[in-house]
Amino acid sequence: MQRLLLLGCLWLLAAPPASSIFQRPTGTPAPLRLQYLLEPLHPTVHTQRGATATLPCVLRALPHNYRVKWSKVEPANYRENIIIITNGLYHKNYGPLSPRVRLRHSHRYDASLTITNVALEDEGRYRCQLVNGLEDESISLTLHLEGVVFPYQPSNGRYKFNYHEAKRACEQQDSRLATYQQLYKAWTEGLDWCNAGWILDGTVHYPIINSREPCGGRLLLPGVRTYGARDKQKDRFDAFCFTSALQGSQVYFIRGHLNFKEAGQACRNHGAAIAKVGQLYSAWKFSQLDRCDGGWLADGSVRYPITTPRQRCGGLPDPGVRSFGFPSKEMRTYGTYCFVGK
Repeated sequence: MQRLLLLGCLWLLAAPPASSIFQRPTGTPAPLRLQYLLEPLHPTVHTQRGATATLPCVLRALPHNYRVKWSKVEPANYRENIIIITNGLYHKNYGPLSPRVRLRHSHRYDASLTITNVALEDEGRYRCQLVNGLEDESISLTLHLEGVVFPYQPSNGRYKFNYHEAKRACEQQDSRLATYQQLYKAWTEGLDWCNAGWILDGTVHYPIINSREPCGGRLLLPGVRTYGARDKQKDRFDAFCFTSALQGSQVYFIRGHLNFKEAGQACRNHGAAIAKVGQLYSAWKFSQLDRCDGGWLADGSVRYPITTPRQRCGGLPDPGVRSFGFPSKEMRTYGTYCFVGK
């Protein structure tokens, strides 16, 4: 009898407060109640590129013969890639994140994951799973980087990339293919682009704010229009790239009448490198870089960032990174944008 009373008291201590109990619609399955893992207070962790971020995973009790497995859900292939496995005493790291991850382990119930020098590809959904025989349970967390999405096409025109070429092109411009969530957020913030482009999961979309004839017609409502999943080898579109601010970095302009080769040398003379497209977008978005001057970038394009629109700087009403396209690299007409990392 005393044992039954004790078990009842323990159950009451573990039960949720009355304010957290809610009614579910008829037919909705009850969510699995966590026995060992604590629900995170904040399921989304916000961070910056180059920073150190910790994804919380804390146990309320230590079962016998348990393991904790961290994995990352990859939208490009819908797979979970294992990052680290621990039994509380020993651990083993896996995959490309291996050199930059560790367990925080601030106490014996702590299985939180710490990621150092956060990179663009680290953003996404993570899972902390307690492996304990028939009583496996898990929590999901999202690592979020504030960033900017930009459309990208090569010097030889629109719709030239298959999926793999689009992915590589974004990486060459200090960015990565955007996720659907990133593209959707960019659309809500004003991204309006008629050309369709690849995103990370292999689908193709284009965001429209102002419905118009060349972009599906005036009768279609604004939104993120979709072509769905396409053949990653054969089909060709532009790319939607995502980049984020890098701690301790700077983009600045050097005035002059330089050709492309001279532009690169001018940056090197200052201990810098000619800026990539993603780096210019990041400086425009997060450092409010605002210049009317066209400048060379690493891909051979000429662009300039405008945060305060005005008539003499292109005349367009909205902020943005304007482009002169890909002029002849021999032209001595423009300055250059340089990048200095930390």
